[in-house]
Amino acid sequence: MTSNAAIRAGMGGWTFEPWEGTFYPGDLSKKRQLEYASRQVPTIEVNGTYYSGFKPETYAKWNAETPDGFVFSIKGNRFVTNRKVLADAGESMAKFFAQGLEELGPKLGPIVWQFANTKKFEPDDFEAFLKLLPRQLHGIALRHALEVRHPSFAVPEFVAMAERNGCAICYAHHHDYPEFADVTGDFIYARLQKGQDDIATGYSGSDLAAWRGRAGVWASGGQPDDLPYADPARRAAQKPRDVFVYFIHEGKVRAPHAAMAFMQL
Repeated sequence: MTSNAAIRAGMGGWTFEPWEGTFYPGDLSKKRQLEYASRQVPTIEVNGTYYSGFKPETYAKWNAETPDGFVFSIKGNRFVTNRKVLADAGESMAKFFAQGLEELGPKLGPIVWQFANTKKFEPDDFEAFLKLLPRQLHGIALRHALEVRHPSFAVPEFVAMAERNGCAICYAHHHDYPEFADVTGDFIYARLQKGQDDIATGYSGSDLAAWRGRAGVWASGGQPDDLPYADPARRAAQKPRDVFVYFIHEGKVRAPHAAMAFMQL
């Protein structure tokens, strides 16, 4: 790959009891789990922010416990996305961005907005939501990824809308939800959710190698030929893009091992 783009892989969160003694050394205290995890993988998706807010002091602590170059992606709060009229999300969104995320400094990565599988694509309302998304926070440029889960989003109109508003469409490798890998932002966000706990690395070696290959295509500015697209005729601008890959949900016990094996590739 000949570009300045970075490929990072990680998992969701760092507190998960089955990781104690499998991913974490058996004698490691819970207080040191983030410190340890952030030195095994270059990024972690924080899922706790979907359910509740945190204090600035907490984000400052996370910053202090992780090494330079580490990146947190943050899941947007459910009170922003789980509503009938998304255009009315302004107050909840302002509250979300007022909780102290800027304390992460350069370690603040993409904000991923996850929508319920019952949320249909209503173009006017959805674009009104996208226009509410802030582009910077206390001087830190913000990047937004959209994880939509209803088949009605798999249309060229949504792809064009995401691109027009500078948002990445999250590619979700999932058993139940629609998959489409259209490139619309200046970064790539993929959530790989078909792992298996009975495989030591979550995904098989051949599957991990295939995903590493796709990540290389993304990072160099291309689009993998073997993934589904909502607008197959469209090609994104050819330019290097940072790639974030998260091993999430299924195969969670093995998710850290999947991310580490991926990074070794």
